Amino acid sequence: MGIFLSYIFLGLSLAAPIGPINAAQINQGIKNGFFHSWLIGLGSIVADLCFILGVFFGVVHFLEIPLMKTFLWLFGSFVLFYTAFENLGSSTQITEPVRNKDSLSKTFMSGFLLSITNPLSILFWLGIYGSVLANTINRYDYLHLVMYGGAIILGLMIWDITMATLSSSFGKVLNDQVLKIISILSSLSLIGFAIYFGYQAFILLF
Repeated sequence: MGIFLSYIFLGLSLAAPIGPINAAQINQGIKNGFFHSWLIGLGSIVADLCFILGVFFGVVHFLEIPLMKTFLWLFGSFVLFYTAFENLGSSTQITEPVRNKDSLSKTFMSGFLLSITNPLSILFWLGIYGSVLANTINRYDYLHLVMYGGAIILGLMIWDITMATLSSSFGKVLNDQVLKIISILSSLSLIGFAIYFGYQAFILLF
């Protein structure tokens, strides 16, 4: 049981660092409420599950090819810029009822794309889960391997629900001016990540 809990904590640790997904969740929670924020995180978790399966079957090594890495940095930069400027454009409408502004499917896909096009996520899962997998597969059977992989996903889901709850609560307790500032700051954070992604693509190209 202690080992299972440690893998849940690993999932929480993987999700907790501030990054594009957390910034997007805060923004969606403030503007559109709990479900939109939760779906951003859920989309990211589905992408993380793809990475876990990729590591398990050895597919992720294909994404380490320089050409693929360059494409991912560039596409990731584009997705982040697009999301950031879309958020900036709608941050002035926080005072209006915009709960259904974005469809739930579009919000889910935004979270999925933000995560699946993030080369840092790929390298992160390759490094972290790759080492966890190597350690687990030598000590336990496949049933335990699936169970501990599920524990990591459970940790990610706990963080997703926590972020969605907190960010949607901001919209209820903070005034409109503060909410606009937070929304703009989260959008600027996404732009910062987009610039970093673009810079990494530039380095690989030149």
